[in-house]
Amino acid sequence: MDIVKNATVSREIAADPMTVWSAVADITRMGEWSPECHTCEWQEGHSEPIVGARFDGHNRSAINGLEWSTHAEISSAEPGVSFHFKALYGEADFHFANWHYDFEPIEGGTRVTQSWEDVRPGEFLSHDADPDGVADRAGHNIASMNATLARLAAAIEPTRGDDH
Repeated sequence: MDIVKNATVSREIAADPMTVWSAVADITRMGEWSPECHTCEWQEGHSEPIVGARFDGHNRSAINGLEWSTHAEISSAEPGVSFHFKALYGEADFHFANWHYDFEPIEGGTRVTQSWEDVRPGEFLSHDADPDGVADRAGHNIASMNATLARLAAAIEPTRGDDH
């Protein structure tokens, strides 16, 4: 069985690209959107979304309650356009994934695209499930990314009247 090592989802959000970007790039709010990452905090010496800034993400599995933390380093932070980071694990900063948020202006708002890429070498992919109990990481991430973007939209879209 081939292991899928990437996933992408998109959603149209009724808000301008800078508003959407600002919400995503404020990593301290990630727990509001993500069903897996409950808290993010800037590492010492970092406090804003710029290339090279680092933060920690604290996660919890809905499958078995396992909790873990990872590090991240921002690799792209173009306001209103992109927010990308490398996910790192452990003291050696093992680079295991890339996460991308891209923002495209559309009529009436923004198309936000969230992507995940597993960059682990093959020898790290041979087990049946991640330690958090997820057997299909790509499928799990697609569901989580759709939930993340839905929660993001619900939080930042203007209140719609009864005519919608």
